[in-house]
Amino acid sequence: MSTLKGEKIYLRALEPEDLEFLYQLENDEEVWYVSNTSNPFSKHVLKQYLENSHRDIYEIKQLRFMICTVEEERSVGCVDLFDFDPKHKRAGVGVVIAKAEDRKKGYAYEALQLLEKYGKRHLSLHQFYASIPETNERSLALFKKAGFEQTGVMKDWLKEEEGFQNVVFLQILI
Repeated sequence: MSTLKGEKIYLRALEPEDLEFLYQLENDEEVWYVSNTSNPFSKHVLKQYLENSHRDIYEIKQLRFMICTVEEERSVGCVDLFDFDPKHKRAGVGVVIAKAEDRKKGYAYEALQLLEKYGKRHLSLHQFYASIPETNERSLALFKKAGFEQTGVMKDWLKEEEGFQNVVFLQILI
């Protein structure tokens, strides 16, 4: 468990008790643009997701951890591995802190550090990547602080009400 525990937070597997937290998070329209979501999730669908969260990353190519505070043992967000590719030893990474009052406390940064240790030690990964909207300056700063480097820009990648926006592609070799 030491790989998944830091000073401020620890990462843990999903539990059935996370249903309400995930329901609130996945249905928060403010975070939909970072997860490429456009439809709300029902509790039924999320309950099925939780019931299947034990499935192996080698089978379903993704893994979600809950981000919990060490001090209060309270869930504050999630960090995800997706598009897991064991052959090329890489995975996409996403992180979200659910409530504004829990942001800017170092939780997401520490979660990325712990995920890097976990990925290297337990999945033998060589790299992580992230795709972040160009206008999401806070996330870009977070990932760059965590050691990710910008390696490309996908032009007009996301369609929004105001028009199209670019997405920055970042990578870190671990």
